[in-house]
Amino acid sequence: METAISVLIGIGLSAAAGLRIFVPLLVMSIAAYSGHLELASGFAWIGTLPALIAFAVATALEVLAYLIPAVDHVLDVIAGPAAVVAGVIVTASTVVGMSPFMQWTLAIIAGGGVAGLVKGLSGVTRAKSALATGGLANPAVATAETGGAATLSVLAILLPVVAFLLVLAIVIFAFKMMHKIIERLRGA
Repeated sequence: METAISVLIGIGLSAAAGLRIFVPLLVMSIAAYSGHLELASGFAWIGTLPALIAFAVATALEVLAYLIPAVDHVLDVIAGPAAVVAGVIVTASTVVGMSPFMQWTLAIIAGGGVAGLVKGLSGVTRAKSALATGGLANPAVATAETGGAATLSVLAILLPVVAFLLVLAIVIFAFKMMHKIIERLRGA
């Protein structure tokens, strides 16, 4: 049961990494530092005070940078691959009681995949917002993304099953959205 819960925590944190890279890392660091999250072998450094401080600074810089209109577009380009890497790391670091091969396979497929999917979905949302408002609504979208990342990160730690169900709903929504896009392209 402990392994299953650790997998759900990792997937929830990975989805949050698709919205903001450093928010879930900061939440995990706080949870591990305070003794509320067990980290996988080799990842104890995430729960140290220096890591916590580094993640707090990185989170603050990331959140503030997304509020600057020109910078947010540059960050979106960089954040795509970085979100996938962060998703892999957060899943690998939370999965306990599994062989290293299974741990990393799960981290790459589920963690990286979910983070990439959520990042892609948020990119589509941001692009639609920029087109509809000339970029004026981007700070509001960025704030909503940050709030979503924080909420999902905390849920992943405290209520991993609820966080997983939320991630599942996001994945289903994303696939429905992709299906609609493919149907439009076929009809065009």
